Amino acid sequence: MRHRACGREKVEGVLSGQHLPPDYSRGDERTVGGYAAVHGRPAALEGPDGASYSVDVLVDETGEAGAPWGAYLFFVRWSAGNPALAGHVESDFLVRSRTADEAQAQLGAWSLADVQQVLNRLSRTGGTV
Repeated sequence: MRHRACGREKVEGVLSGQHLPPDYSRGDERTVGGYAAVHGRPAALEGPDGASYSVDVLVDETGEAGAPWGAYLFFVRWSAGNPALAGHVESDFLVRSRTADEAQAQLGAWSLADVQQVLNRLSRTGGTV
């Protein structure tokens, strides 16, 4: 299976944890895709377990002829204190489309409030939505 992070440019020389000034001309920071574009990093959310999560929109092939591309949310869980990767959860495909770019744009337009609800459901169901 091939995973592809969409909608994010790689910036040479930028270190993990470096915060760049927001560029509000790049999108609507109230959406998952817009937040990443404006701030140059994934949105961070608090899970119902009290842990911090980063969220990204990923796209993959669905295997369906009518909608060969799907997008889903991938949440990285961070440990408390000195942040370190502590796990992840991911949704099933939340949108399906004819192209990878369409699928990414559709899910990227979801509000951060809707994304928070997905994270909350993932936590209640043990990682599947």
